[in-house]
Amino acid sequence: MENGKASRSASPSRRAVLPALALAGAAPGFASAATSSPEGREVFAGYDQAALDAQFDQTLHAPNHQQILGRWRTNSDDARARLGNPLRLAYGPSATQQLDVYRAAGPGLAPIMLFVHGGEWRRGSAQASAYAAEAFVRAGTHFIAVDFMDVEAAGGSLDALLKQLQEAVAWIFRHAADFGGDGRRIHIAGHSSGAHLAALLMQVDWAAEEGLPADVLKGGVCCSGLYDLDPVSRSDRSRYVRFTQDVVERLSPIRRPARFHHPVVLAYASLDSPEFQRQTLAFAAACKTAGRTVRVIRCEGYNHFEAIETLANPYSPLGRSALNLIARPEDF
Repeated sequence: MENGKASRSASPSRRAVLPALALAGAAPGFASAATSSPEGREVFAGYDQAALDAQFDQTLHAPNHQQILGRWRTNSDDARARLGNPLRLAYGPSATQQLDVYRAAGPGLAPIMLFVHGGEWRRGSAQASAYAAEAFVRAGTHFIAVDFMDVEAAGGSLDALLKQLQEAVAWIFRHAADFGGDGRRIHIAGHSSGAHLAALLMQVDWAAEEGLPADVLKGGVCCSGLYDLDPVSRSDRSRYVRFTQDVVERLSPIRRPARFHHPVVLAYASLDSPEFQRQTLAFAAACKTAGRTVRVIRCEGYNHFEAIETLANPYSPLGRSALNLIARPEDF
């Protein structure tokens, strides 16, 4: 299977090419919504409207996505069958503010991996995100899958999602000992739109905003994420996300790489759309320029939905890096 083959077969305007401008990580100035551009007119980095929309629709680049989503659910069910049902705990007052805790056995307080699911900011669930739990639990780490509101229910506000997730991190820090967790060793992982949110969480001023230690998150893993909202705001995702120039500036992790104070793994799939690949590489370059500790992993031969599954495999580059980040952060 070739990268972008599904989009190439759709129509010439959906060719998944990566122009030289995109490879260089350059981006034109902000433009709000992008739904009115005529076919063929450049919207971003050589893409016309249909081609740019295709860059953010990963189903076009992963024809087996329905099978994979079904596999996530099946593998999550299998993990629960082996580990037992998780603790279902509330971290806030709304119905969406719940999290699933898969506890590691053993004496003492164990480290924590918090997982933020993807789904275009509007889909996904903690229940279907347990497929990686067993790898962490068997390695002595609590695995927490978190639910949070979707962006459409939030009226298009990404800030609302981020706020709930900040509350989840604060709750875990303050209540970790209640389930045998070490609040001083919280790590975070996210996939796709969840990787975008995880990256933002790693840039939060925790002392000022939540009264927590500045290093409450000790490290992170972001897989196939979005880190520059400028092109996203020009795509058809602007139909349900309320993008403004302020939102693009504040909620694009690539704009503030110096705010990372801990090591981070940035992974992407070789069969991700070219724009998703560009965003990871450009973000990694920005972090390295800022003097931050970053490891880039290319998940070779995997598409957008398959790559995150390798988090469940302790022998895969992604799973091994995540576990090493927790066990030996000083050697990362």
